[in-house]
Formats: sequence, C-alpha cells, structure tokens
Amino acid sequence: MKLNWNKGLYNWTVLGLLAAALILVNLIGSMLYWKLDMTKDQRYSLAPSTVNYLADNQNFENRISIQIYLDGNMPSELKYFQNALKDKLKDFKRIAGNRIEFLFTDPNVGTEDEINALRSQLYDRGQGIMPLEILYMKDGTQSQMLLFPGALLSYSVNGITKEGVVQFLPGTQPGRPYSLDQMGEVIENALNNLEYNLLSALRRLTQQTKPTIAFLQGHGELSYPETLRARALISPYYNITDVTLNDSLAALNDVDGLIIADPQTPFSQKDLYLIDQFVMRGGKLMCFVNTLALNEDTLNSKGMTHTTRKNLLLDRLLFDYGIKIKENYVLDANCAPKIVPFAETTYLPWFFHMLATPSQHPITRNVDPISLKYANEIEFVQLPKAQLTPILTSSSNSIPTGLQPLVNLALPLNYGKNPILVENPEDEINRLCVAGLSEGFYQSHFKNRIVGEFANSKDVNYLEESQKETKVLVVGNGTFIKNTYDSILDPKKLNSYLYRPLSLNELKVDAELAQRRIPLIFGNQELFQNMVDYMMGDNSVLDIRSRQIDIKEIDKEKIKSASLFYKSINMLLPLLLILALAFVMNWIRNRKYARKH
Repeated sequence: MKLNWNKGLYNWTVLGLLAAALILVNLIGSMLYWKLDMTKDQRYSLAPSTVNYLADNQNFENRISIQIYLDGNMPSELKYFQNALKDKLKDFKRIAGNRIEFLFTDPNVGTEDEINALRSQLYDRGQGIMPLEILYMKDGTQSQMLLFPGALLSYSVNGITKEGVVQFLPGTQPGRPYSLDQMGEVIENALNNLEYNLLSALRRLTQQTKPTIAFLQGHGELSYPETLRARALISPYYNITDVTLNDSLAALNDVDGLIIADPQTPFSQKDLYLIDQFVMRGGKLMCFVNTLALNEDTLNSKGMTHTTRKNLLLDRLLFDYGIKIKENYVLDANCAPKIVPFAETTYLPWFFHMLATPSQHPITRNVDPISLKYANEIEFVQLPKAQLTPILTSSSNSIPTGLQPLVNLALPLNYGKNPILVENPEDEINRLCVAGLSEGFYQSHFKNRIVGEFANSKDVNYLEESQKETKVLVVGNGTFIKNTYDSILDPKKLNSYLYRPLSLNELKVDAELAQRRIPLIFGNQELFQNMVDYMMGDNSVLDIRSRQIDIKEIDKEKIKSASLFYKSINMLLPLLLILALAFVMNWIRNRKYARKH
C-alpha cells in the first residue's frame, strides 16, 4: 500500500508540474507577441522603414493613444479585417513598446442618447471618421449596420495635446450603403493600405516641424488650381506655398524644396541665378519640364501639328547639374491608346503617350506604370561629385524622334497591330531615360560668368560651389501632376473664386480613357509622393507605398477538376490516421503483455 501511495503522489506531482508549466507558458505567451511570416511578399511583416521609424525614440518620445471604433457584433468579413488590424497594431507595439497603446471600442453600446452623442463626436462635421453603412442578410431579413471604421489618435508633447484621425475603410454617402457582397474588394484594398495609413497618421501627429515646399510661378507654370490634388497629397507633411522670384535675392531663403511644374516662358538670367544659389545652399530642386510646345487641339482637328522650341533656358542650368533635357520626344510601343472619333479605327496605340517603366530605385519600386504624354528624352552628363540615376525609362521597344518633330496621327497606322519600333525590341539597351535624379555637389552655373564686384559683395553672398550635398530631380514631362478643376464664386470675397479638382483622380486614371471604360491605372500619384519624400529626406513611407501585395486569384477550372480528390482526402485521411493509431496502440499493448507471460 505504501508503494501505491508513493506512486500516486508521484503521478499527481508530475500532473501538477505539467499543469503549472502549461499555465506559465500561456501567461508568457499572452505577454509576448511573436510570429513567423513565410509568405513570399512578406505581407504580414512590417516594412524596414516602418520598423526604423517606430524604433527611433526621437520620432516620438511620449505615448500615443489609439482609440479604434471597430468592435462589437459584426459580419465575419469585418471581423477578419478587425483581426488583421489588431495584428498590425501588435506589430507596432512590439517595436515601439509602451510608446503606443490601443483600445478597441464598440460605438453602438450605451443608451440611444449616448450613442448619438458619440456618433456626432466621431463624425465631427465631416472632419472626423466617416461612417460606413452595410446591408446584409440576417435570419432571412435584410439588416443595416452603421460602423465608424477609423480611429482617434492623441499625443501629448510639452503639455500640448495633439489629436488626429485615421480612416481604415471608406465611408459611404447617405442613402448609398455597401452590400456585404461589395465589401470583399474594399477590405482587400484596406488591408493593402493598412500599414501606410497607420504610419502616415503617426507621422502627421508627431511631426514637430514641417519643411517648406514652394511651387514656382511667373513663367507660365501650372497654376494653383491645376496642382490642387498634388498639393493635397503632400500638405499633411510639408508647408506648401507659391513663390514668384521678382528679382528678390531673399525670395527662396525660407524654402527647403522648389517645384517647377511645366513652365512655358523663358527664365531670365536673374531668375536662373536665384535658383542656382538656392541649389548651392542645399535646396532640393524638382523640375517637371517639356522643352517643346505642342497644340493638341490642332493635332486632333487637322491630324498633324508642328512642335516648337520653348527656349526656357532652364535646361542650361540643369545641364550643369548633370541632367540634359533633349528637344525631342520618346516613342514607346508600351503606350496608352488615343481616341480618334472620326477615324476608321477609333483607338490608336499612341506612342507619344508612354507608360513609363519604373526602375528599382526606392522612389519607383513596384509603382504602377507612369502616364507621360509627350515626354522628352533625358541624358546624363558625368560630374566628378554627383551620382546620376535613371528613375523612369521607356520600354525596350522604344525610339527617340528627331529634334523638334512633326506629330502625326497617322504614325501608328504605319506599324500595324504589333508595332516594332526598333530592330531588337527585346534588347535592354533600347530603354530611354525620361526621368533622372542627380545627387551630390555641384559648381555654380554662374561660375566665371559674373563680374567679381558682384560676386564678392557681402550682400549678395554668392556661392561658387555647393555648401552641402543636395538633390536635383527632373521629369521630361510638364503635365505630370496636372489636374483639371472647376470653380465657383467665393461668397465671402468679392471677385474671388473657390477651386476644387474634379472627382476623377487624374493622377491615377486618364479622364478620356476612363469615360470609355478602358481600365488603365497609373502610378503618378504614388510616384509624386515618393519623389517629394525622397528629395526632402523623409524615406519612412517609401517602402510601404512601393510595396506590392498580390492577391492570387483562385483557378476555378482547377478546383472543378481536383475537387473530388481533395474531398476524398479530407474524408478518408482522418479515418485512416485513427485506424493506424488504433492498430499501433493495440500492437504495443499485445507486445507489452505478451512479454510478461
């Protein structure tokens, strides 16, 4: 009996230790968060730039509170998105530690007055979280759900509390709810943008100072309303202003980045001098320039038109920074169609509207093809202290025109359905650069060109060489960021107008092609954001914007042909495993007791 008692004590002790170990492992597991991402595109891992941003205490030292209003009884599709959001926030917290805290709240809990008050607070007259209405079937009846798929963020620094909003799923207009069947694509898009939306919200909330970016005016550049959409993309992170030089030496003193978008008239030597000295002081210069002028209305009405030189003189300045803009166009077989209503063929492959190929540079990696109409070719001029990098190129089936070419609608008809523009269309050497980046140190464009008395004046503070490393970016297309717009009279100001871009995002689609339902999506919007961030030295979101998560479509034919095989495995394999285990256990039992006899 004593032996049996000891054996029972031993068994209970082992069982207790196992239970304690199991509880301890669960407790440790609840406090730790770790996962292994084995997907090819690393869709469940944070981008390196996100990790660097969150790990750096200088980006934000105090705690950020995130209140997410996406909880409660929801359809499975939204539960899936909620779980993905929780996982992403856990990843953020794993890197940032106690500097990030988050809480999920159900906005539909409480009395009717409390719920309505919270909804009004969240909506905040259209400045807060936009509500999402969903129609779905429940117990044979149609039900409607109102959600607020976003979060409120708060961050305190130096006794001042800043608040921000992030919208995870798009809101709906009153009376136009989503059906649950439509939510699949919406949720997939939201998952792709989840990390970017979260990090962008953190950047906006914690940014202490904003660099100033100026759009140059005075030479026929794109106007304020023509760049509304581009300005809106970068305004959360930069102070945006317009500047006219007016021969003022101090015009660019408080500017960190200068954008010159589609100038039409020549630059004076004084203006070139001011831009040159801006670069010498370390300013970042971004130019979207065409060296040729073309009247597309004449082209459409007469079928051909001549191009004329603009003689901007800006190209001479850029030449000294290592970038030469040629007075020609690039013809590319990888192009968008042009609609010609009165021709025998309604759609022409318009070689002048190229779909530029992104490079592997962080600015363009994994960005959609870039829409460039009538793009100039760019060549590099080697400089001793500058690094030159192509950003956008044509396809290998492309060719440059001659200088100041004649543009003719009949040109595509000469090449047939499968145009071959060069002898070896697969040869990579045929790629032509249409956007280039120069980084480094430069000599002034005006070195040895101005009198010593002016150059030596203390008031002028002329610089012959760069004071510090800087960047110059040139795209051989002036309308790269242009949007159309409409206007109304401002009721508060006499003879003043209010502007807004058209609802169609022309940085993503071509308006004329979209009306004909030609499904071409461009990456101009992401590329412009990446360009500005890279030029201004903020690379924290480049990896995220350029990240591409491919949603693999299911092969329905393969499912039909192989469904019986996999159904059989699902039914028979568990039974076979149980039978095999029973056989092994019976064999072990017989062998064990057979030895005793």
